[in-house]
Amino acid sequence: MSAVATTTTLSSVASTRPVAVPSAVRRGAWQLEAGHAMSLKASSASVLRIRQGRVWVTRDATANWGSEDLVLAPGESLTVAAGERIVMEPWDSHGATYSWDAVQPTARAG
Repeated sequence: MSAVATTTTLSSVASTRPVAVPSAVRRGAWQLEAGHAMSLKASSASVLRIRQGRVWVTRDATANWGSEDLVLAPGESLTVAAGERIVMEPWDSHGATYSWDAVQPTARAG
C-alpha cells in the first residue's frame, strides 16, 4: 500500500498535484528532524521502533539503574516501562522516523 498526499500552491489553488510520501513515513510513524530532540514519557508500557535513520536515546535514571545512552538503528526497538521517560534525537543530520506503540499483552497458554 502506498501513501499519497495532496498539496496546493498559491499560484494555482484550483489545481492539486499528488506528492508521494516516503515509504518510511506511513500511518503510525513520526518524523524526527535533524537537530531536534524529543522527550517521551510512557503512560503505559510502550515500544519505540526505529523505521528509518538512527537515534540516540537517553533513558532517565531510576532507583534500580543509572542513566543509559543507546543508539538504535532501523529495525531495532526499545521497550519503555510505564512511567519511564526517554529523550531521543537523530544520530546524524538525516533525521529519523519512528513509531511509538503500546506493548501488546502476550497470550498465555493454558
